[in-house]
Amino acid sequence: MRDFNIEAATWDANPRQVRLSSEVADAILDTVKVTSDTDVMDFGCGTGLIAVNLQSRVRSVTCVDNAPGMLEVLEAKIRNHGIENVKTLCADVSAGGRLEGRYDLIVSSMALHHIEDVDGLLVQFAGVLSEGGHICIADLDLEGGRFHTDSSGVYHNGFDRAALGSAFERAGFEDVCVRTAATVEKPDADGTLREYAVFLISARKKI
Repeated sequence: MRDFNIEAATWDANPRQVRLSSEVADAILDTVKVTSDTDVMDFGCGTGLIAVNLQSRVRSVTCVDNAPGMLEVLEAKIRNHGIENVKTLCADVSAGGRLEGRYDLIVSSMALHHIEDVDGLLVQFAGVLSEGGHICIADLDLEGGRFHTDSSGVYHNGFDRAALGSAFERAGFEDVCVRTAATVEKPDADGTLREYAVFLISARKKI
């Protein structure tokens, strides 16, 4: 199985990861209005690349991941840069862990395809969102299994945008909107360089 705890040490050295996170963060800020009163959850936060891009604009960011190694890298950033409004939470929803807290905005980038029960996770998201709160999820369009050279822990080879939008509606969201947030170029298993679209799906919890 792919071990994100091991990958954590060099995660930020990959310019593709850094660029994608920056582009997704920009798309989120272009989609949802945030203020100094906004409390955010960053689900599947990794080393906090999205959170670091958002934290100066919001009241707080709670960074959730199931890999302690990723969270340790993020916690070092928090200490080294004196960041006071970002905290970490280790939770594995795939193993029965439950999300906690109350948030105005939930964001996530490239984590959803690692979740087997997407419908169940969306219900959990709705449960910790404030009434009228927003959600912004970035992930891959359908890609036929070419994106990951190691597919361990990958339950979805991207998503059909319309089908995912319907899943959001079933979980209690409305005003669902999908846009392309970024593109990623990377070689597949046979070395062929391919371009993959990353969408941002946003929605609002029904009041």
